[in-house]
Amino acid sequence: MEIKFCSLSSGSSGNCQYIETKNTRILIDGGFSGKRMEALLSSIGVCPSTLDGILVTHEHIDHVKGVGVFSRRYDLPIYANGNTWLGMERMIGKIQEKNIKVFISEEYLDIKDITVYPINIFHDALEPVGYIFFYNKIKISIITDTGWVNDNMKTKIKDSNLYLMESNHDITMLKEGSYPWPLKQRILSTKGHLSNDDAGRVLGEVISGKGEIVLLGHLSQDNNTPDLAHKTVKSLLLNQGIDTNKDITLDLTYRDKVTKVYNL
Repeated sequence: MEIKFCSLSSGSSGNCQYIETKNTRILIDGGFSGKRMEALLSSIGVCPSTLDGILVTHEHIDHVKGVGVFSRRYDLPIYANGNTWLGMERMIGKIQEKNIKVFISEEYLDIKDITVYPINIFHDALEPVGYIFFYNKIKISIITDTGWVNDNMKTKIKDSNLYLMESNHDITMLKEGSYPWPLKQRILSTKGHLSNDDAGRVLGEVISGKGEIVLLGHLSQDNNTPDLAHKTVKSLLLNQGIDTNKDITLDLTYRDKVTKVYNL
């Protein structure tokens, strides 16, 4: 085993991802109550007291709800850029000075044996980021809560072994659905969320079909279905010459349960 990855939950009701190497255990976001986060970790056999820190993508409540609780309860460092700290301070409560870790976006940082690259993304938050992780020769890219994937992002995430890529909505379902028009506009904007079509097009540009694992994330409960997301992305990749039955593994993440633990 080189590195383990599990999506504990992905969606507007809460987000939390888990990465583990031989010496390091990290959470990306913590958008649930402390009790719920403990239960999610327990379901994959991980004790929160063994964690080495929490990385935060942005300050929205579905990403930070339990971050402060976990830091206080388990004495965990929290890593975020300066603007995200400003945005989430009120929501997460008082954090010990030693556990406030401020990084600069688009600059590498090391957490024990994992190298982390926080990459700028496009969302209606103060300074949202995705994360790229490097461990030995393994590379994992997590890109959710972005309305656009620009050339810089595509270049940086290319050649990953595992992608967690947002596939939030089906455009027709969103446009014809019950959401008020301003909310539809927000989701469809370049600072909103990626559609299934967006996810398929971006993935078609960055994956090479050499056995990568692709997880579709942050699926909308109201404007998408797991089957539709999977079918849409599968079809777009096939048009790019990538067969999801043999060239890659194409799986889903869930809002209400964990994925399997992927070993890379």
